[in-house]
Amino acid sequence: MSPRTLLRSLVAATAAAAALTLTACGAVTAGDAAGSGSGDGSFKLASYIQQRIDDDKPMRIKLSYHDPSLAFATPIGSGMKRAGKELGAEVSLIGPTGGDAAKQVSELQTLIQQKAVDGLAVSSASSDALKPVISQAYKAGIPIISFNTDNPDSQQMGFVGQDLKASGKAEAEQMLKDLKGTGKGKSVVVFSVDTGAGWSHDRFNGFKEGLAGSDLKVVGPVNVGNEPNAAYNTVESTMSGQSGVVAVAGLDCCSTTAAAKWVAQSGRADAITMGGFDLLTQTAEYIDRGVLDFTISQNPSEQGYQAVKVLYDFLTKGTEITGVDTGAQFITRKNLDAATVED
Repeated sequence: MSPRTLLRSLVAATAAAAALTLTACGAVTAGDAAGSGSGDGSFKLASYIQQRIDDDKPMRIKLSYHDPSLAFATPIGSGMKRAGKELGAEVSLIGPTGGDAAKQVSELQTLIQQKAVDGLAVSSASSDALKPVISQAYKAGIPIISFNTDNPDSQQMGFVGQDLKASGKAEAEQMLKDLKGTGKGKSVVVFSVDTGAGWSHDRFNGFKEGLAGSDLKVVGPVNVGNEPNAAYNTVESTMSGQSGVVAVAGLDCCSTTAAAKWVAQSGRADAITMGGFDLLTQTAEYIDRGVLDFTISQNPSEQGYQAVKVLYDFLTKGTEITGVDTGAQFITRKNLDAATVED
């Protein structure tokens, strides 16, 4: 074992013990046969990856995003490419169009079995569905982290992204401030592109926590899906059945724009307080028009950049994998001109 290998093994074992709850993660399939697990639960780098490092070959780092068809994937990809160019790594953004967890698992299993990757960052379409394959990669000796969407009960070695629960709580608290006590006995309707996803659960749990003690009734979260026209239609049908609504919240980029479109077309922008997430071009337009009161940016470009860098530094320098919080920035009409659009 080379000194660099030993350092990486010790660092990973320390990080895992500190940050992870190791669980029985279900059946591990063929990927284990190609693996080089230590047998004691600590991380041991796969021999084929060590050989690539010793041969000075470029590291192959892949970011598996839960739905690359979303506009939010564009800035993630830009940050990833920036890191790849800067560090000399081979990088690519992969994942299942439409957020299909089974397809994401299958794609990752193929990479593991074919030894076609040296480092993985995963944004899970479903936390539970992705846990076994994250464990599979870990046991196969492939450094694996989560990015954008945390999966804390898996064998991920770190997380790069926004504190999702805290950001949901912050969204709710800002809404209460903007409502200025006018929401008592009224309703807030919450939308998400994927209510079954772990990130959506985390944000919504934080949102409910932020409303604790208020008299505001929560409706939702309502699943709108990823397709823009279908998302708008779901928002429209949901809102047609509601009364006493004083606030609308999106939990992500694209339910935010779908809901903002409805608020704009309903002519109720002055009567409804609205908050959301991310800063797409369309989102910025709704803020500028006064339809959307605020959005919370999570710096997706930095998520893509840091996901690559964390893995690359671990592989080439043995740098300990630790979490990277990419932060939460409130964007309103006051600071919109200084903000960077994320698509």
